[in-house]
Amino acid sequence: MNAFFASGLAVDLVLALMVAEALLLLALHRYAGRGPAPGDWLANLASGFCLLLGVRAVLAGAQWPLLALALIGSLIAHLTDLKQRWR
Repeated sequence: MNAFFASGLAVDLVLALMVAEALLLLALHRYAGRGPAPGDWLANLASGFCLLLGVRAVLAGAQWPLLALALIGSLIAHLTDLKQRWR
């Protein structure tokens, strides 16, 4: 189990599930007219996705600029989400 987490496969699995969740929510909203509009959740999901990309980068031994880029992406998505909720 230690190797599963240390290798980053656990993060990869969560990222894949997040993509599947986004696709399911998009399809549900578009074709069935149900569920929340993408504008209501996409920035929030993107923020978490970027954080997980940062974790994955660290586990893979990537250079610090890649981690910084992921954190900046998360910050931008988080601020976008806050702006949308502030209305």
